[in-house]
Amino acid sequence: MCTPQTAGGRLTVASPPALADKVRRLFWGLAQGTLFRWSPVPMHGLRCALLRCFGAQIDRPAHVYPTAVIWAPWNLEMAEGSCLGPGVTCYSVGQVKLGKNALVSQGAHLCAATHDHRDPTFPLLIGTIEIGDGAWIAAEAFVGPGVCVGSHAVVGARAVAMRDVSIGAVVVGNPGRVISTRRVEK
Repeated sequence: MCTPQTAGGRLTVASPPALADKVRRLFWGLAQGTLFRWSPVPMHGLRCALLRCFGAQIDRPAHVYPTAVIWAPWNLEMAEGSCLGPGVTCYSVGQVKLGKNALVSQGAHLCAATHDHRDPTFPLLIGTIEIGDGAWIAAEAFVGPGVCVGSHAVVGARAVAMRDVSIGAVVVGNPGRVISTRRVEK
């Protein structure tokens, strides 16, 4: 997984989507709006299998709730024990990677794309989001493109992480600021 000192902040200009990508998104939208969404909450294995059919790399066991919204499963990687909770938005225009036992709580937003507001053409910029092993993205928090959240770090409820979060750091507020460090037992 990532180390905050090396991963964050790299954004690249996205290419216009190819027709094949648009078709793939159409079929994923149909699957997500029916089989995925209508599946009972305990059926995490079924949803993970469906995501794998669309190119996601998901280790067993992982948990994805039926109300989570994933933009492009082919850009999603989830390690063993990781979780996308109820109502999570995973805007995976760029890669989104969750480490072992990483938890993304209800209503959180992982946004792997933005626009360059300084450029008159307003290009789409994408960046990889990496959530380290044992990290927790709390309820309704926002993690922006190109951000690495270090292992065992916490992005508190409704916090905004637009820069890397150090290993074990606890970040709150908008913009996110470190308020403490989490002690991790080995």
